[in-house]
Amino acid sequence: MISAKAQTDDAGPSAGREQDGSAEESVRVRSSGGAEFVVRLLRAERPDAPVALVVPAMGARARFYAPFARGLHQGGLHVAVTDLRGQGESTPVARRGVAYGYREMVDDDLPAVARAVSAAFPRSPVVLIGHSLGGQLALLSSATELTGVHAVVLTAAGSVWWRGFGSVRGLRNLVGSQLFAALATALGYWPGERLGFGGTQPTAVMRDWARQGRTGRYTLRGSDTDYEAALARLKLPVLAVGVENDSLAPPGATDHLLQKIPAAPVSRWHYSEALAGSHRLDHFRWVLHSDGMSAYITDWISGTLTTRRDGAAQQSTQPDPAGEGRPDRGGD
Repeated sequence: MISAKAQTDDAGPSAGREQDGSAEESVRVRSSGGAEFVVRLLRAERPDAPVALVVPAMGARARFYAPFARGLHQGGLHVAVTDLRGQGESTPVARRGVAYGYREMVDDDLPAVARAVSAAFPRSPVVLIGHSLGGQLALLSSATELTGVHAVVLTAAGSVWWRGFGSVRGLRNLVGSQLFAALATALGYWPGERLGFGGTQPTAVMRDWARQGRTGRYTLRGSDTDYEAALARLKLPVLAVGVENDSLAPPGATDHLLQKIPAAPVSRWHYSEALAGSHRLDHFRWVLHSDGMSAYITDWISGTLTTRRDGAAQQSTQPDPAGEGRPDRGGD
């Protein structure tokens, strides 16, 4: 949720007023298994401006990203923000007996939300901006070509494979993640809000998370898709933003995630406390001091999409060497 004052409308789109005076809208999106999402929208002045679709971290609610969303919007982008399944305004709420995992979020939820955002901004390219787990899900969904997006931005995101965290912390993460998954299995859900990690989650989410932490591979319960192969084929532009003092997505974890997308043009940037006005940063605190990051991401999106558009236009004017008139895929 972009603003705590936003209004909702069960019948469809609704409009509110953001703190900077811009009109806020919302749309409801349905996905598999009766899941429903409220997608908050901020429209830029330019109808064809890119859309930044923000995907939250595990256990983080969409409204937490209000400062970041405002910065992106003030930079000239359309912005869309929604909760992950089971979190915040999405339904059903995660609890014992509610069953879903990474597969539903990757194959069903993100594509459904991306389609709704594309329908709301039909002249605009969509860019996924994923934080932490949201970044992993954004890459996985984009790699399977279900979202139709034009680029992916990772903020404080990395693989949770234990070897990406160094020997001591990595072993601690390995043991902890397996214990968390075992506890979630025994209880029938993960009571993260009470235990101080990850928010309340269904068992399958914690098992998917723990499996990737143990094996380093994305093997999603209930799916026969080879996500590792799909990631290796991904050719969308990717920006990976690291954050100072981020112990949950250190450089080694980001390195491991980016090694999975060798065909993608990848840019990396580090958001330091100096760039954040000397404010203290970490895996979550950057959101509260994100003006510098949102400005950099906005510039990267504008430059990257302009380059791709110009390149595609130039390539389309070249004769087809095979004379077959095959359409240009623009690297997607």
